[in-house]
Amino acid sequence: MIIGSRKVFFERLSSTNSHAAAMLRKSRVPEGTVVYTGYQTAGKGQAGNKWESEENKNLLLSVILYPSLIRADRQFLISKVISLGVSDFVKSHVSDVTIKWPNDIYAGNEKIAGILIENSIIRNEIDHTIAGIGININQEHFPRHLPNPTSLKLITGVEYDLEKCLNELIAKLDARYKLLLYSRTARIDEDYKSSLYRFGQFTEFKDNRGVFEGKIRSVTDLGRIQIEDRRGRIYEYGLNEVDFL
Repeated sequence: MIIGSRKVFFERLSSTNSHAAAMLRKSRVPEGTVVYTGYQTAGKGQAGNKWESEENKNLLLSVILYPSLIRADRQFLISKVISLGVSDFVKSHVSDVTIKWPNDIYAGNEKIAGILIENSIIRNEIDHTIAGIGININQEHFPRHLPNPTSLKLITGVEYDLEKCLNELIAKLDARYKLLLYSRTARIDEDYKSSLYRFGQFTEFKDNRGVFEGKIRSVTDLGRIQIEDRRGRIYEYGLNEVDFL
């Protein structure tokens, strides 16, 4: 096992990603080290957002990796692998699980997990990756400003053992990461595309031109989403350049 070879627990941290980064500034910690906590005071989400989580209710962790075989221009493969690992874990407990581009995990039309990938790149090589993961497990009440959160407990009515869930998640992540190490990139790409939220379905999007109907065609190696409109025109977007409606 690579992911989970070392686990470091803290009752509370400002952010597991920030703590993992501080560890790396001091030394090259073993690959697969998992930093996890019961509570984050300043959890990080995508695009500078905050990840909010009730204390000792959910999984909050970061994984340290050294995927040096992946060129910087294919770094989105790492995001795919982590997304698939988290999705595999959630699927083992509930149905209708998808990945909302780029890497939010959805159960139905509700968000159950978020991922923040931070890569350190030197020249065209990835020196290290910190993969931050937050999964809603036992939380039942969420802040009103969050648009569509859910948790395993809200869906199933079951109270989960967090340590057991962590170990299950680690096993799923490790299996997916090994596909990357064994250069099974075609399978990773296909599994990610087939897992995408609303893939191939005409739905409403909003970009800087306004609202339009389109369907997801693909996601590029750089992680940009390609959407085809009703006229067959294909548009490509980066993070925060298009919204699902």
